[in-house]
Amino acid sequence: MTESEFNERIDQLFYALELRLDEIDSNMDYEAGGGVLTLEFESGSTMVFSRQPPTKQLWLATRAGGFHFEFDESLNEWCNTRDRSLFKPFVVDQMKEQGGIEFSWE
Repeated sequence: MTESEFNERIDQLFYALELRLDEIDSNMDYEAGGGVLTLEFESGSTMVFSRQPPTKQLWLATRAGGFHFEFDESLNEWCNTRDRSLFKPFVVDQMKEQGGIEFSWE
């Protein structure tokens, strides 16, 4: 994957995430800029999504820890580098666990 393909995939993912976040009726805020998307929940807890061009990874910092995801061409999905779990279901679980937010990608 080239750097431009990587950046395009991240841009699309962040855009889809922001669209869904705008539909959530809660006191959660988010801010995007400089390759980073930060969510702040009503409790003050945060989740930080960041693009990492040198490694072509998407990093996610949550209360549960830091996680690295790389794009799997065969699955057409971002997968955790530790256990190959999929990014989107992981985000859904973390939003519920950390912020009490019912989140859906659809």
